[in-house]
Amino acid sequence: MTSHDAQLRARTQDLRQALDLAGDRLDPDVADTVATAIAGVSERLALGVDHTVVALAGGTGSGKSSLFNRLTRLDFADVGAKRPTTARITACAWSEDATSLLDWLEVDHERRITRGGELDGVNEEAISGLVLLDLPDHDSIEPAHREVVDRVLPLVDVLVWVVDPQKYADDALHSGYLRKSVGLEASMVVVLNQIDTVPPTRRDTLAGDMSRLLQEDGLSGVFVAMVSAKTGEGLDELRELLEQAVARRSVSASRVAGELDRAGELLLSQTPGDVPWSMSAAVEQEVRSLGEAAGLAAVAGQVSAAVRNGYGRPEFSPVQGDAVTLSRGRWLARAGRSLRPGWRRSLEESVASADTIIARTTAALAKVSLDTRGPTSARATRTTAFVALAVGIVTGAVSILGSLGTLDLDDGLTTALAIVAAVSVVVAVGSFLAGVQIRRTLARRREQAVVASGLGAIERVVQENLARPTQALLDEHRQVRELAQSARDTTKVAPLTGAVRLPTAADLESLSTGEDHGRHSAPPSPAP
Repeated sequence: MTSHDAQLRARTQDLRQALDLAGDRLDPDVADTVATAIAGVSERLALGVDHTVVALAGGTGSGKSSLFNRLTRLDFADVGAKRPTTARITACAWSEDATSLLDWLEVDHERRITRGGELDGVNEEAISGLVLLDLPDHDSIEPAHREVVDRVLPLVDVLVWVVDPQKYADDALHSGYLRKSVGLEASMVVVLNQIDTVPPTRRDTLAGDMSRLLQEDGLSGVFVAMVSAKTGEGLDELRELLEQAVARRSVSASRVAGELDRAGELLLSQTPGDVPWSMSAAVEQEVRSLGEAAGLAAVAGQVSAAVRNGYGRPEFSPVQGDAVTLSRGRWLARAGRSLRPGWRRSLEESVASADTIIARTTAALAKVSLDTRGPTSARATRTTAFVALAVGIVTGAVSILGSLGTLDLDDGLTTALAIVAAVSVVVAVGSFLAGVQIRRTLARRREQAVVASGLGAIERVVQENLARPTQALLDEHRQVRELAQSARDTTKVAPLTGAVRLPTAADLESLSTGEDHGRHSAPPSPAP
């Protein structure tokens, strides 16, 4: 296996892995297209890329069967009246080892021939490995003809569109095929056949008009050749183009790479860039919202009041269902803003339902401690205050009675008792105030603890039921995008451009490995 083969197989595997990972979140048509591309590429790689499959495709009357016979120097393909009656492919192989490839292309055994120089002494070495196909008319009134064309086109390596100078602008060709081939310019040629019917003075204009139409189709750099299967004009140049295509060993590989590139582009269309939002900010917003829906602040305030007052039984009320539904909807809208419909649907299925969030939030808040007990020092402080107050009252009364002469006390003792009474009252008042302050401080701390514990419990619910499923889906979305990007071609092979202007095999090998890009100038513009 060559390094190029290994690279193509790795890209195919990346594409397959991306398709499997995305699953039913892709648009069905996109998924089918990508799966078909993977299957076709895998089959083509299994057959190897030593052969170059060139297909002549075109509409009724374009003369491609006559062109096939002239290129092969054999009278083998059906022409004229026979042409519209068959949906079978005709093939000529310049190789003895093309049987498996032709079987894969579903070419009937009686419609294939092997070409060698020993037939007529002509040296065919330059196109050894070429497999030339003559396809049914794509515009035939028989649906089976178009079905064959549509089946084979994605499987070939070089596509030669043979067009009639009178019908080169046919919409069936441009809208049905050419506009759908953007990205495959490196393996496409347009041949204006029957050029003998066009006056020489109009030929340059005709070729230029064809090039303009190709540009309008989105195809840049496709080579336009002018030939006549009847007179042989331009056939040598066309054969030389095929010879150089065969010599360009990456032709088959570039066709495969083009299919992978288009399939990867389709997947990228289903997986836009990173979702523009912050997970942490979204979690914080919904935690606050659910906290309000659960009445967390009110319950924390009730705990604070109960601690201050010494009574009360706070409890959480049922979480407001409408608020939870609104929160979940807001989450889905923000997280799915840049996602395609299939991914948004998967996101909605991944996160928990509103009823589940309500139940789990209620259960989580039920575990939050609502401690309304007073401070442990409350009894000692209260006892100290009452004792000091009692002492103050007793000593104050005795002091007053002594000062009034009711009791026979000397002046010193009366004064001492008055001082003790005053100090006791101050101690009693201070103890009461200290007790109140201790309760207030404890009430504030308990309130803060309830809020913190409640928010923590709600955050765990949000993380488990919204954030984690969302992050898992976004991670898969990112992985699909990265795999699709890696499946795409990072270097572009130049379109076929005719005599002496194709990149050499060494150039292409350097391009495929990314080495020394600066040494190669851009390919010249296609000649008319």
